Amino acid sequence: MEKLDFEFDLGSNNREREVYRTLRTNIEFTGLDNQVICVTSCTPDDGKTTVSFNLATALAEGGKTTLYVDADLRKSVLMQRLSIKKNPKGLSHYLSSQAALQNVIYMTKKQGFFVMPTGVFPSNPTELLGNGRLDQMVESAKKIFDYVIIDTPPLGNVIDAAVVAKSCDATLLVIASDVSSRTMVRGVVNQLKISNPNFLGVVLNKVDMKSNGYYGKKYGGYYGKGYSSYYGASE
Repeated sequence: MEKLDFEFDLGSNNREREVYRTLRTNIEFTGLDNQVICVTSCTPDDGKTTVSFNLATALAEGGKTTLYVDADLRKSVLMQRLSIKKNPKGLSHYLSSQAALQNVIYMTKKQGFFVMPTGVFPSNPTELLGNGRLDQMVESAKKIFDYVIIDTPPLGNVIDAAVVAKSCDATLLVIASDVSSRTMVRGVVNQLKISNPNFLGVVLNKVDMKSNGYYGKKYGGYYGKGYSSYYGASE
């Protein structure tokens, strides 16, 4: 298995890392059956990649072997953000039968943390995700890893996340504060539940605690100051 060498820094400070540890704990308490989790958002600016990547990192730091799958086959910028110059084989190569599963999973410098990048951007991402190979990948990964976190495109823009959700044990929605309307969030949640009824909840991201100190019962309590993330109730 090859190794991808990069620094684990997508902007989270010590206070935010504590939030991800809390999110990790909440995920673990949902049950051992929630092993493969599809993460999506309403819009491209909600910060789902940062949240999903840092959640996967927190799970690995907690002693869980974790695979982070970048399933945004349309517009992923993860490799660029991690300053990885080469374009390694990834999910699209596996889904199109151009590479075996073991050849698209990479070790990292963090113990227990593994990454599957997107690979090349295909012209038919939705069809690739729904061709049955994803189900095979999920079943194989569950035998190897404690958790599989799958980062998907915003469901408010394209249907890919709903296709992926069908293959997963549970789903999680990331929304940025004051970006999406309640109507849009409800629509995305309903669409997720149609694909997979096991909806774990909402991560409210990019909250300015200096000007917003209270969000009521919908999103629960908050952690720290500045921009951070919460884990909230789904209803």
